[in-house]
Amino acid sequence: MKDLKAVSKSLQLSETGMRVLGQSRTELYIDMRFMGGALSSLSYEMDLSTTSVGTDAVSIRFNPSYVLQLFVEEPGKLNRTYIHMLLHCIFRHMYTSRNFEDVRLFDLCADIVVESILDGMDYQCIYRVSSDFRDRWYTKLEKELKVLTVEKLYRFFSDPENQLEELEYEKLEREFKLDDHGFWLRLQDNQSEDQEEKEKPPIDEDMDSPEGKENEPDENGPKKEKIINPRRLKQIERKEKDWDKEAKRLQTEIETIGKNASDKLGKLDWILKFQNTSRTDYREFLQRFKVLREEGGIDLDSFDYGMYSFGLSHYGDMPLIEENEFREVKKIQELVIAIDTSASCKDELVQRFLDETAAILLGKDSFFQRIKILVIECDDQVQRIETITSVDDMKKYSGGIHVEGGYGTDFRPVFEKVEELKASGEFENLKGLIYFTDGYGTYPETPTTYDTAFVFAADLDYEDENVPSWALKLYI
Repeated sequence: MKDLKAVSKSLQLSETGMRVLGQSRTELYIDMRFMGGALSSLSYEMDLSTTSVGTDAVSIRFNPSYVLQLFVEEPGKLNRTYIHMLLHCIFRHMYTSRNFEDVRLFDLCADIVVESILDGMDYQCIYRVSSDFRDRWYTKLEKELKVLTVEKLYRFFSDPENQLEELEYEKLEREFKLDDHGFWLRLQDNQSEDQEEKEKPPIDEDMDSPEGKENEPDENGPKKEKIINPRRLKQIERKEKDWDKEAKRLQTEIETIGKNASDKLGKLDWILKFQNTSRTDYREFLQRFKVLREEGGIDLDSFDYGMYSFGLSHYGDMPLIEENEFREVKKIQELVIAIDTSASCKDELVQRFLDETAAILLGKDSFFQRIKILVIECDDQVQRIETITSVDDMKKYSGGIHVEGGYGTDFRPVFEKVEELKASGEFENLKGLIYFTDGYGTYPETPTTYDTAFVFAADLDYEDENVPSWALKLYI
């Protein structure tokens, strides 16, 4: 009889908690229609392993006592916590967290990023008065990092010069934490998942790990992360693609609702664009500038080994097929590298770009024996042109650089100069132009017949809004 009463009470608590969260979702949807898709993406699930509320990207896991108290005493905070968790999902923090060793620091960085977005939004249903302490940290971080992302914040606080003292660490956690991150995927999940499966006794796949054990303090450290059963883990991993699509849908939705409405969104639009920008390896990106040509050298794949051996065995030293002395390979033959030398692009920044590019291009499999790479330095006019025809030239040029210029930026003179050189026969088969810049300048309107990429330093200030649609954008 007692067991039936306990089950009944548990069901009532679960149902009440779901109704409270459903009410919060309705209120948020009325004010923030553009979040409709995200708001309907999470189910609700009572979970007594948490003392508050959290999400694993599949459902909101809640302690009913916590959400009921919050609903009665601070309904605005409940709404904000709900959106706070949704933004974690949209930016997929629970997935990227497993790439970082310092769990505590990653959690803090994720909360700062999400709260900075919410503080910039103008919606009464999630409004909270921003403290002086919070505002001081925003000013400091935005001055140093320009755009706040978890990765940038993690690198910033990991720097010995910026490491937090314990007291300040705790103050920041109290200021920015709203939800339980214990359901997120962690680095140790990747390392010990197979080992844990071997050691754990069989469990019901529909049940979570036993209550009370996952939050017990470790003898040598903080509380253990909650254990995720295999079936749940698969659901979480499958959900990542859905959240990636939702992030892109949300960006499109925001771009179509008009400037007046988007003003209420603060930095959300900008952060979404930054997060949704596809990343590619720079070495892989340079592959697009390679051309297929014949090059001297034995091609071991161009003849039949069987016939070759047959000739040697039957006719002595007379193979039936000789090796092909030429082979078809894809390498870079012609390329233009343009460098923005305006005052906003410093020598050390340009040097970093050249070092990165030279390290890739100097590989023996990158160039043909005869090459032509033009390096053009330009601000509002072409300042210098360097022609590179060998690996030695590339080493010499990239060894040390001092940019000439320092005025405003106009990208058009570089493209005019390239067209002039093409017309005079300087290029036979130009495949591409890479323009390293901070993006502040006047762009050409006419599309090029070769691939054009504007390259930005991802961790520094840049402006990419006006890059023409026919050009590529790359962040390194």
